[in-house]
Amino acid sequence: MKRLSILLLCMLVVMTSCGRRRKAPASDAAAPQPAVFLPAIPPSRLSAAEQQEWLRWHYWDRFNFSDTLFLTRVDSSQLFEAYARYVVLLGGRPTDGAPMDSLMRRASTSRRMLDYFSKMAEVVLHDPNSPLRNDEFYIPVLEAQLRAPWYDEYERIAPQYDLQIARQNRLGQPANDFRYTLASGRSGTLYGLDAEYVLLFINNPGCAMCREIREAISSSPMLTEMIEHGRLQVLAIYPDEDLSEWRAYRDEMPASWINAYDKGCVIRNELLYDLHAIPALYLLDRNKRVLVKDSVDVAQIEEVIDRRG
Repeated sequence: MKRLSILLLCMLVVMTSCGRRRKAPASDAAAPQPAVFLPAIPPSRLSAAEQQEWLRWHYWDRFNFSDTLFLTRVDSSQLFEAYARYVVLLGGRPTDGAPMDSLMRRASTSRRMLDYFSKMAEVVLHDPNSPLRNDEFYIPVLEAQLRAPWYDEYERIAPQYDLQIARQNRLGQPANDFRYTLASGRSGTLYGLDAEYVLLFINNPGCAMCREIREAISSSPMLTEMIEHGRLQVLAIYPDEDLSEWRAYRDEMPASWINAYDKGCVIRNELLYDLHAIPALYLLDRNKRVLVKDSVDVAQIEEVIDRRG
């Protein structure tokens, strides 16, 4: 239900920004029905798994990427929902951006078509509140924008920056190391933590969602047991410069966690982690490879650990 409610909210954003709905005519004549997009249908001879794989590459076969007039007639909410369903379909392989790259190359027939698909991708794949957010799928979108000949140097600034950030701490890759500082003045590094798992919790004092995540971690029997047995270390890092605010808040953090700040705001200044939306959770394995990236879902953290056995 949470995913559905957020998805419907996103659909409203796209309808107002991407769609160009015609106003109802003043006459009594019936308004033309909006056009709809129907995904391709996989061959029935294929198994369920084979059909899903087929759709990863052929979902958009019925869409005419050369027909920009279709974008003026289309039911924007229906097309957006179809796009979101496609992202869900790709979600079974969250690190495989090849199908999305293929889609964006097909959508690059004109600036108008590319802008439309880029906007849908921005809402579904990049917005911090989207449950389908995925940098691995968003990277091909940004690369398509930077390949396109229609954008000037100023229009390229935003996708260039977003691409630089998206390429940090990719799933399955080693996380960026950094030095943290404790209230005592002592310091350590992310890679210096020795545990089966490290949960990096980027947070701000007074943030309501930060408090919710802190409470969710503390109330999780699985994570609590892992912390008690030394299998999981939680590093709560404050990335900003107002240390008086951090010191006033630090007693709220569990004593079993490492509660620290980023001295000199190195994480922000060197773009080591995406800080455009806080809080953020990163689950790392013993070798500091990223298992979960930029999440706010403690249940997802539990699921990934449980799946790994």
